[in-house]
Amino acid sequence: MVAELLQSVVDVARAIFGAQAGSILLLDHQSFELVFQAVSGQGQEFLIGRRFPAGQGIAGWVAGSGEPMIVDDLRRSASFDRTVAESTGYVPDALMAAPLIHGGRILGVLEVLDPAPGPLRTGLLPELELLALFARQAAVALRVALDGSTTVLGTDERDRAVRLLTEVQRLIGDRGDW
Repeated sequence: MVAELLQSVVDVARAIFGAQAGSILLLDHQSFELVFQAVSGQGQEFLIGRRFPAGQGIAGWVAGSGEPMIVDDLRRSASFDRTVAESTGYVPDALMAAPLIHGGRILGVLEVLDPAPGPLRTGLLPELELLALFARQAAVALRVALDGSTTVLGTDERDRAVRLLTEVQRLIGDRGDW
């Protein structure tokens, strides 16, 4: 169930942003590594299960800081770890990443690689806001899945999840190309 949920999240994120690829990396708190758990597009056939140190690259920065990030030109980014990207077989030109956070705990990172240019690419804040909201929604769903499908959400958590989903749907609808 968790693998299916993560794959669905990354597939939808890739579709929302018209990206070449997307991935979810979960943080292994014991080894302090990020682990590819779901991949859509480039690399999906061999990246699942690959690990790299959580302190490396943009995904590592996002996991460490808890802040989303957009980099439109990775060749000029000091945070981008080209070696890690080359080891995956796909080196993107642009990247968007947002932390998966639930209850103040970082669960991992949602990445969107080479998003398509479009109405949101001219104004980075709304696009970053959409990615961050989608990542928060994904984190709530992931936490519920990890806690077990028999877990019943409290009223506050259920209301928060519905508000997040509504906000994501509003922002997607504002794009005008759906």
